[in-house]
Amino acid sequence: MLSATITAHPAAAAAVTLRQRHSLRPRQPLCVPIGAVAQMRRMATARPPVVNALDSKNVEGVPAPKLSFPILVNSCTGKMGKAVAEAAVSAGLQLVPVSFSAMEVPDGKLELCGREIRVHDPSESEKILSSIVKEYPDLIVVDYTVPDAVNANAELYCKLGLPFVMGTTGGDRQLLHKTVQDANIYAVISPQMGKQVVAFLAAIEIMAKQFPGAFSGYKLEVMESHQATKLDVSGTAKAVISCFQNLGVSFDMDEVKLVRDPEEQVTLVGVPEEHLAGHAFHMYHLTSPDGTVSFEFQHNVCGRSIYAEGTVDAALFLYTKIQSGASKKLYDMIDVLREGNMR
Repeated sequence: MLSATITAHPAAAAAVTLRQRHSLRPRQPLCVPIGAVAQMRRMATARPPVVNALDSKNVEGVPAPKLSFPILVNSCTGKMGKAVAEAAVSAGLQLVPVSFSAMEVPDGKLELCGREIRVHDPSESEKILSSIVKEYPDLIVVDYTVPDAVNANAELYCKLGLPFVMGTTGGDRQLLHKTVQDANIYAVISPQMGKQVVAFLAAIEIMAKQFPGAFSGYKLEVMESHQATKLDVSGTAKAVISCFQNLGVSFDMDEVKLVRDPEEQVTLVGVPEEHLAGHAFHMYHLTSPDGTVSFEFQHNVCGRSIYAEGTVDAALFLYTKIQSGASKKLYDMIDVLREGNMR
């Protein structure tokens, strides 16, 4: 859910607290699951088996060209990795039946999208990937691993000449960008893969650049809720707050109200119980100095489909850039949005 509310009061009144404003459960957010996994087709090929979706047709009924290329998800053992693999198959991409994870998997195999995925230890990644590159020359890697592995993984992809989409947050981001630029490798790097959330953030950034100080003197309250395993303030919230600061608002990051208690998430924030283990709710409330005007921005995400679909769009975008021989190599989700070819 993404909402913006503007309220003007006839007379000055004390601003209500953020908790009071959100004591009632907000409108039910839209929770759209990833589309059903597309039916597999058998293909005669010398390469190892991969997963494909059915051919699509254009409005005239004539078969339309379909982008289909190999994609390797590192790592399929995580919730985001699984979601991306399912979204990739639904989009007609070829899921390479190989992944990497330090997590122990029975017999080193994982059943995903109707296929058996062989899971290798990260220590084997260079050897395995070197072999896969030869078998799948158009391969694109999607990385959803852990923050500590971001830079090492990027260095390996660059060493092997593998284009990649980095959805994993954390790591040394400055070094990450430098590694890709020095290697001259195609990549999409973004800590936020939700297309619509990125579009909202881009709009706020544009407003901050064009109208600096427009909210000078306003009071900002921020409440964000994520699954209990996320202990820090989200990168998206930090980016939005930074924009509001450029708009003239005085606010410290330690003022963000982090909601991680499941009971509070249900009663205070309005998170559906079935999404307590995977959600991202953000609320920003601005109040004028005299309390007569208030602005409210909210973006609520249930599940992981928005990130998975955005990641697949990023991979499709990157593939087209590679095929066209684009001179620019390093992209982010803003570039993907500007292309305007998202599904």
